Amino acid sequence: MSKEKVQKHKMHRSAGDITLSTVCYVIYALCAIVCIYPFYYLFINTISANDLSARGVILFWPQGIHFKNYASALQIDGLFQAAKISIFRTVLGTVGTVGASAFLGFMFTQEKMWHRKIWYRMIVATMYFNAGIIPWYLTMRNLHLTNNFWGYVLPAIVSPFNIILTKTFVESVPKELQEAAEIDGAGIMKIFFRVMLPVIKPIMATVAIFSAVGQWNAFQDTLLLMTDTKLYSLQFILYQYLNQASSLAGLANTSSTASMAAAVATSQTPTSVRMTVSIIVVVPILLVYPFFQRYFVKGIMIGAVKG
Repeated sequence: MSKEKVQKHKMHRSAGDITLSTVCYVIYALCAIVCIYPFYYLFINTISANDLSARGVILFWPQGIHFKNYASALQIDGLFQAAKISIFRTVLGTVGTVGASAFLGFMFTQEKMWHRKIWYRMIVATMYFNAGIIPWYLTMRNLHLTNNFWGYVLPAIVSPFNIILTKTFVESVPKELQEAAEIDGAGIMKIFFRVMLPVIKPIMATVAIFSAVGQWNAFQDTLLLMTDTKLYSLQFILYQYLNQASSLAGLANTSSTASMAAAVATSQTPTSVRMTVSIIVVVPILLVYPFFQRYFVKGIMIGAVKG
């Protein structure tokens, strides 16, 4: 085919392709804006004048830029200790959940496992039946997990939802891989670590994201189990900070003589505090997600629907 014919062929194809590509790019751009704008909106309101932010004036561009909201947040008593607790519980809890989900999801696919269907159904049943907060608290207290760091980690290790995802993913792996390893004399543990783990990385990344987000955002377990301030999580500290800021603002609005409270309220508003707290909580998760993104889509698709 001559060069002129090739160019004509490309021009002929590009006429429709350009239109389709343009439409696709416009749709993708709109979807991206819809996803990104809420985070952008939060951020510009945290660095804009607090009185303008409280009135809802800041929509697209920051005005009266300052960073006092973040400076005030960094001065919260016990913030760095709480951040350390949240990081440790997120890392240890995620590692434990991923490991348990991978192993149990693999074992529940093994026909040689003793009464595997009964054990599997017992775990799945916990998704539908819940005794409530009081029996849960009494159990945690009897296990000496109140005012104990491991009260954050141990209850979340066995997650029925994550086990189901992992089991479904393992079932999509060709059985010939395990059969070949068994012929070579590999035992069940060697098959799991040497054969299965490298194959199920996508679903492990998916479980890791679910677990990390859950551990990082949790604060109700702190509210119910912890009275030692050294064990408070970051989210619980920020939750207290938000309530205190809202109370000060309410005091300033109802009292004309409380000059000190009024001064505090003018420097920070409940709106600015809420948005600053939201940014502090969300940013770490946004930084972690890109490292697992290439595995996430494959893992959630294959793990959710058996092919």
